[in-house]
Amino acid sequence: MMINARQESREGSEDIMELLTEAKHYNKDGVVYLVYEETELSGVSGCVTALKIDGDVVKLRRYGTQGNEMHFEKGKKFWGLYETPIGLVNMEILTNRVQNELIKDGQNGKITIDYDISLKGLLEAHNTLEVRVEKVRTPEEERQ
Repeated sequence: MMINARQESREGSEDIMELLTEAKHYNKDGVVYLVYEETELSGVSGCVTALKIDGDVVKLRRYGTQGNEMHFEKGKKFWGLYETPIGLVNMEILTNRVQNELIKDGQNGKITIDYDISLKGLLEAHNTLEVRVEKVRTPEEERQ
């Protein structure tokens, strides 16, 4: 799984992150779940992240050293708390776009989320998150 994240702050600075990681995939009643371990590169090492993709609604949940939850649905706001090393911060997310191009089984394709985030007193930014999923073929599948 390849994750590309781009963040543009209101002050004009830009951060770009690319992460290639292995993810576990589950599909239950048409809902796709992707679960992967974060790294130091993402800034939340020691966490496991779970994405729940139900059509054009995505929920992100982190477990571990920092527990966070985010909901993405076009045109809707989500309020919550964002756990940081210095404590909890009020968070507000406005989702501008969710584009789900995953193949039905969820093992191939991509999902793109475009959203604005405000961490009160810390950050105001525009983010784009793209998750590309590609099933790794086994040697047996490669021979066929």
